[in-house]
Amino acid sequence: MTSVLLGPIATQIMGDMGADIVKVESPEGDITRHITPFRSKGMGAIFLNCNRNKRSLVLDLKQESAKAIFLKLIETSDVLATSVRPHAMRRLGFHYDTLRGVNPNLIYCGAYGFGESGPYAGKPAYDDIIQAASGVAALQGINGGGPRYANTVMADKVVGLTVLSAISMALFHRERHGGGQHVEIPMFETMAAFMLAEHLQGATFEPRDGPTGYARVLAPHRRPQQTADGHVALLPYTTAHWARFFNAMGRPELMEQKWISDPVERSRNIGKIYALVAEMTPSKTTAEWLTLLNKLDIPAMPVNGPDELLNDAHLSEIDFFPLVDHPSEGRVRIVGQPINYAKTPAQVTRLPAPLLGEHSRLILSEAGLSSAQIAAMAATGATRLID
Repeated sequence: MTSVLLGPIATQIMGDMGADIVKVESPEGDITRHITPFRSKGMGAIFLNCNRNKRSLVLDLKQESAKAIFLKLIETSDVLATSVRPHAMRRLGFHYDTLRGVNPNLIYCGAYGFGESGPYAGKPAYDDIIQAASGVAALQGINGGGPRYANTVMADKVVGLTVLSAISMALFHRERHGGGQHVEIPMFETMAAFMLAEHLQGATFEPRDGPTGYARVLAPHRRPQQTADGHVALLPYTTAHWARFFNAMGRPELMEQKWISDPVERSRNIGKIYALVAEMTPSKTTAEWLTLLNKLDIPAMPVNGPDELLNDAHLSEIDFFPLVDHPSEGRVRIVGQPINYAKTPAQVTRLPAPLLGEHSRLILSEAGLSSAQIAAMAATGATRLID
């Protein structure tokens, strides 16, 4: 019972690893089905990239017949993953206190904007709202231009991966000790923890020892550096890296300065050091920088956009963007699974992203309904069937 990106990303990975994922959708379907571009209505590109290896079941949970089917599915499910706010789940009769009576071994995973124990409980939230509330937007604009959102749905994806790990740990606990449990993954708290891991800084200590904010990543010159013909990302990090870098630039004397050679002093002056680097990088082309830094074993890469990623030599070599035939959409490109398991490899092409209600008939049949009962549900709009 998840939509947009947060839950779908987590459950798609589980589907890639072989789980039977039943995506319970309203008659309108996941909202990402309707975000352009798409070839067929209801099959938007974002939906295709976050919902493979799932079966789609349409249930109008305002109807009692649909609620009964949902409870029937819960009886034999390992996990319920939902991004529906708790008050709405209670209104439907699907809160954990109810469902654990149906299946005491159920892992009930709720992922939504804010935790239920704080004053923000129940507030609506999407990625942009959480980026602002958790500090992401403010930090993106700290060097000028005002707060702005990261150009990716960072909160949805970070929290989605957290959902995946939380479910995995709950399942492991059940295997060791038995019994299900309620797991809450609030977006706000998750992203606050994500942001403050490095940015808590001086507030780590009591009494406080300096400001919040990690100076290195907030330095104005921490950015892809301009070259003679473009930009390059480079990151001398250790003392040995900096020594090799400045020696190659004909400035070995800089390593005689304690504010560069000493790691503690370097951390205090990292913005000043990055400013030095910014003055040096226009002296070479991007290709020259990459050749030199590779030779020096200093981390460096080109600055890629989405189109460059699609043509990246490494990703092409490992077939990270396989082209597959989708039953309704024709030839489509999918994003591969980056994790490599030696014994249980992911199967990214097992099931294509489903049409809305594509598997309703099959899943209802598996739940014990007769053809007549399934037809009756479809007639009332409690489900949707694809013939």
